[in-house]
Amino acid sequence: MASVAVTDASFETDVLGAAEPVVVDFWAEWCGPCRFIGPALEEIASEMQGKVKIAKLNVDENPDIMMRYGVRSIPTLILFKGGEPTAMQVGAVPKQKLSDWISQSIAA
Repeated sequence: MASVAVTDASFETDVLGAAEPVVVDFWAEWCGPCRFIGPALEEIASEMQGKVKIAKLNVDENPDIMMRYGVRSIPTLILFKGGEPTAMQVGAVPKQKLSDWISQSIAA
């Protein structure tokens, strides 16, 4: 399963109301580091299907959620469990580091 796109309007349902943990990727089309981690996140979405949902939020189109969670630079990944933000990763890192961070954050 690939990542899902979320918006200011769908965030409540798709992220805060999700049964499983959700990693939200705050990104933008013009952001090089965001494009760098995109393919890795797609692979992780497939590999960890059933354990975590990967959601992408375009900050240019959806500024409200970005501001609500104090996201100042992109890419920023925030893990939500039970509707609460529980972990944050800022900046582009290699796929293995992303995967490890998600696994550890889910288990915490």
